[in-house]
This record gives sequence, structure tokens and C-alpha cells, in this order.
Amino acid sequence: MKIKYTLLTASLLFALISCSTKSTEVAEGETTEAQDEATGEERPSPIEIKEGKISGKDLKVQYGSPAVKGRALWGDLVPYNIVWRTGANEASFVELSADMMVEGKQLAAGKYSLFTIPKESGTWTVIFNSEWNLEHGHFQYDEKNDVLRVEVTPSWEATAQERLTIDVESPGLVIRWEKLKLPIAIN
Repeated sequence: MKIKYTLLTASLLFALISCSTKSTEVAEGETTEAQDEATGEERPSPIEIKEGKISGKDLKVQYGSPAVKGRALWGDLVPYNIVWRTGANEASFVELSADMMVEGKQLAAGKYSLFTIPKESGTWTVIFNSEWNLEHGHFQYDEKNDVLRVEVTPSWEATAQERLTIDVESPGLVIRWEKLKLPIAIN
């Protein structure tokens, strides 16, 4: 009887711990991985939240972080010359606490979805769109809501990175995935 009681108690404790929610509060410079809110399960492309300061102004970015998983990315999984949601699942978004300059062009404080147009050679187009809460990413993208488009030069690194990251670091935001490094100047 005592063993049954102990097992029942342990099962209840495990269930309570398993059902507890993860905190998404993030200290400056830290990241979080969030569970799928609908199912409570880990996502194949976990949500990442990055925060930092640029010229004393707060900047936050949230995105789904897919993995390469041995796939051919550029020109295949992520086609060239087509709008890409720059992440997985929902549209990635950035939130600016104040007006900032992005690649020398003014972007007002607010929330914006983040898209890119990858190209086989030359610069990539980075897009800030006013419709930031798109649950199906580029499938709901509408060019008429573009607030800012800038051209950014990618570089290709020697070592590959398995998961997509978007970091708040010099020169502003830096997107990395596989061997891609796409620095977006923000100040």
C-alpha cells in the first residue's frame, strides 16, 4: 500500500512539473526557447527571443529557429528571388523602442515582420513590414505593407551553423544559418 501511495504521489508531482509554463522573461542579451503554446510541446523550430540595445535604444527580435538537418538550403529549401520569412513557422518580427536608422534609412519605432529575398549572388533584400503578427509567415506576406526595404551584402563563413540565429550585435542585427552571415546595420 505504501508503494502505491509513493508511486501515486510521484506521478502527481511529475504531472504538475510537466504542466508548468516556461517563463519568457529575458534579461538583456539572453535568449529564450518557448514551447508551442497550443500543445505545450517542444517545437522542431523553437521560438527564440533576443533583446539588446543599439545606441542606447532597445531592440527585440523574435523568430522560429529551424535546423539545417542535412538539407540543401539556399536555392532549394529557401528559394532565390522569392520572399522568405527569415525563420520558421510564424513571421519573424523586430520591435524597436525608438526610431532607428537601418542601412542609412529611417525606421520608426514599432513592431515589424522581418522578411528577406535571398539571391544567388549580390545583395539580399531585407524587408520590414507593418503586418508583424502573421501566423503563417510569408504565405500571408503582402508587399503593400512594406515599410522599409534595404539591400544588404551577405558573406559566407567557412564553418556551418546548424540552427538559424538572429542576434542583436554589431552592426545591428546579424542573421546566421548554415554558412550564411547577413549583417544588417542599425543605429
